[in-house]
This record gives sequence, structure tokens and C-alpha cells, in this order.
Amino acid sequence: MWETRMNINQVVEIRSKTLCYFGVGALQKVNDICDYLKKQGISAVLVTTDEIVYKVTGVWEVLQPALESRGIKYALYTGVVPNPTVDGIDEAVAIGKKINAGAVIGIGGGSAIDTGKSAAVLLHPDYVQYNARDQYLLKFDIEKAVPIIAINTTHGTGTEVDRFAVASIPELNYKPALAVDSLYPVFAIDDPAIMTKLPPGQTIYTAIDALNHVVEAATSVATNPYVVMLAVETARLVAKYLPRAKAQPEDLTARYYLLYASMMGGICFDNGLLHYTHAMEHPLSGLKHDLPHGMGLAMLLPAVINCIYPACPEILASIFAPYVPGLKGEPNEAALCAAGVEEWLFNVGVTEKLSDMGYTEKDVDTLTKLTFETPSLSLLLSMAPVEATEANVRKIYMDSMKPMQ
Repeated sequence: MWETRMNINQVVEIRSKTLCYFGVGALQKVNDICDYLKKQGISAVLVTTDEIVYKVTGVWEVLQPALESRGIKYALYTGVVPNPTVDGIDEAVAIGKKINAGAVIGIGGGSAIDTGKSAAVLLHPDYVQYNARDQYLLKFDIEKAVPIIAINTTHGTGTEVDRFAVASIPELNYKPALAVDSLYPVFAIDDPAIMTKLPPGQTIYTAIDALNHVVEAATSVATNPYVVMLAVETARLVAKYLPRAKAQPEDLTARYYLLYASMMGGICFDNGLLHYTHAMEHPLSGLKHDLPHGMGLAMLLPAVINCIYPACPEILASIFAPYVPGLKGEPNEAALCAAGVEEWLFNVGVTEKLSDMGYTEKDVDTLTKLTFETPSLSLLLSMAPVEATEANVRKIYMDSMKPMQ
């Protein structure tokens, strides 16, 4: 049983600070949120999104009249791209400053919400002298932000309920992560009806992101029973409802439970943190900015499992029970579990490995260097249940070049 892996003498933190409106119809709660903004004396907001998502999801046709009926001005930044950059954040901040935005609303998945979170810091009066590069190179203490509202449109990121944000610094190939309390959204909206228009690839990749969140959080050195409980349930829901959402994109029940799994995943890694898979994916998409985050994680996951399984077999056997039947939680099952998870990934449609996406063995030195040099990733690596040595990182990248079998 995984309980044997818990250190009852270790004092841990259990976090949950965002008020999340969850369920079909939750989008209508933007009216309550706008009432809150008005009562706080906020008369202008910055909205961060991309050119498509805020319209096709139906969010804007509800949010726009809610803002206008209360006399709240808004500035739209629609330049968000996958794997957002510090340049995009600075563009958003400049737009927000023109109307003296006192809050930020992010509409989208992790890219849009993280852009909004980052902009919310730089819109705070105490940080007007800084830009996004300063922020992601950790040149100042990020202790404040204007209020953040997250309207989530994917079921994978978890950023709508956590204190994390990620952005790339293109010229350095860095993709650092921030983890500070000021990045918690005040409000989040998780409405499964918004998710029915997700493209098939994003349906898969975002669910895989949620799965990776909990695998890492539950096996980190900072884990606790709450995290493991969330991880086991999140993994069960992804295994059950991802195939159903793929087959029937309009199935609200499938979307509901994938979204619930994603939200739990966000809370899970907010408490247990992350390690190998995310720390090593950031260099992958740092080099190739068009790489979907979830695909990068999927390509690495089997090799990461093979590395860490002997250190926490009971926990991983509990998490992957729906994926690899018959696991007993014994250290010698590492290869069995890793191969079984890889087979599951192939079956849901992620058959790519690093070599398929243009990475070669010659890139491994660069990727390994970026893993250890990118600001903030050292914290993630320090959470790994097996020491994150250069040798282990190199081996995971090498083992992820081609299928294990």
C-alpha cells in the first residue's frame, strides 16, 4: 500500500486558495465576478487570450456584456501563442497600462492564463520598472499582483487553481516556471461546456498534462497523503473518460470528469510540486516552440517511470492500476509499468517519440544543459525521488528517442 511511503514526521503544506466555479453553466458566474471587481473599485481590466479561443468557446459573448453593463473598461490582448514568450507578456502589459488595468482576466488554457498571471504582476504599481524578462530571470521578488481571474478552456493545465506560471525566453532557449502565492487567481471558472470545441489533439495532450502533474506530485519528496489520494483519482478519471471524450467530443459527462481530473491535478502539484517530466519538457519546447506541451510530456513519461519506479513502487502501482493491470507495487516492475504506460499512450493516439519530432542524440547535451541551467528548474529537479543527476537526465532523454519496445 502506498501509505507505507508517507513520512508521518514530515510537516507538509496543503494549499487551496482560489475560488473555482465548477460545472456546466459556471460561465454565467462572470456576472458575480464583475460585481466583485466593481465593489473593489476596479474600473478597467486586461483580457489575455488568443485570436480564436475567446470567441469560439462562447466566453466573450457572456463576458463582454457582463463587463459593459457594469461600466468596466477592457483591453483585449489576443496575441497569446502556445508556449508563450516574455515578449508577448510585455505586449500584453503595455496594452493593460494604457487603460490603467486593475485586474487581469485570462481566457484559454495554460498559455493564456499564464500570460495573464505574469501580466498581473507587472501591472502592479510596485513593479512598473520591471519587464517580463526580469520576471522570468528572477531579478525581483514577486510578492504582489493585481487580481487574476482565470476562465479555463482546457482540461489539463490546472493553472486556474494554482500558483504557477510558465513563459519562454526565446534567445536563451529558457522556459522557466514561477511558483509564488501572488499568482493564485482570485476566481476561476471551469465549465465543461466550454471544452466541447477542443480539437482532438488538444483533448489528448491536455489530459496527458493532467496525468503527468499527478504522477510527479505524488512521487516527489514533498508529497503527502492528500496529494497521493488526488493523484490516484485523477489517473482513474483520465483513463476512463479520455477515450470517451475522444470518441464523443460533445459528451459533457466525459468533459466534466476530465476537467475535474485536471483541476485536481492542479491542486495536486500545487501541493506536491513537480520533478523530472516537467523539468525536462521545458527544454524540449524551449528549443522547439511549436511542440505541444502535452506531447513533450508524453514522450518523456515512460522513461521517467522507468527511472523513478523503484523508489516509489507502491504509489506508482496505485496510480497506474487502470493502465497496467496486475502491478503489485514491487521495485522490479519498473520496465513493465513503463512499457504499459507507453502502450496506453500509443493507444490514445500519442505515438511520437523524440526522434519523430526532429530531436537527435546530438541534442541531448544541449537539452541536459538547459535542464540544469534554466532558472527555476533546479527546484523541480530537487523534488525527484531519485537524484536528478546529469547521467539520469541524459538517460531519460536517450531512452525517449524511440519506443521502449
